[in-house]
Amino acid sequence: MTKGRLEAFTDGVLAIIITIMVLELKVPHGGSFEDLKSLLPVFLSYVLSFIYLAIYWNNHHHMMQTVKHVTGTILWANMHLLFWLSLIPFVTGWMGENHFTNATLFLYGIVLLGSAIAYFILQNFIIKSHGENSILSKALGRDLKGKLSLVLYTAGIISAFFNVFISGAIFILVAIIWIIPDRRIEKALVKENMNK
Repeated sequence: MTKGRLEAFTDGVLAIIITIMVLELKVPHGGSFEDLKSLLPVFLSYVLSFIYLAIYWNNHHHMMQTVKHVTGTILWANMHLLFWLSLIPFVTGWMGENHFTNATLFLYGIVLLGSAIAYFILQNFIIKSHGENSILSKALGRDLKGKLSLVLYTAGIISAFFNVFISGAIFILVAIIWIIPDRRIEKALVKENMNK
């Protein structure tokens, strides 16, 4: 299978996930700005989840540029990632509708952690398939950013039981860490092309 088909399928699923999320934003009854206040928690949860999905889409796009061939394990690892990402609309809606309660932030964190682990597995299968000297392997190095994210997600999940503001702040912090463009793969691709 070509990587183009895998990318197209992933792009389609992510587009559907975003569409499902935006449909949760219900139009308020009333035409004043005051009527929008009740939508603020739903909107804020949507914005955070949209940013996370955009981060995954961008990073997936960059990672796929390093892929030369797709194996069955890569396909299944990609499906595993899409499974976790497909849960984002549910936890986003639940969190926004219930104004960021302990349980909703806990489950939101579980889905974020599951997505991060699935992404980690996918990139490791790509490295295993392409070798330790592959572009992706060289670009990621020890992947401290990825490992730090897993630790922060775990801290956010645990803190959801004690303080929802700290939990939410941790999830926002991870998004900020990743929203800053990660140029490791781009640099590795440029270096690889210069060596040809």
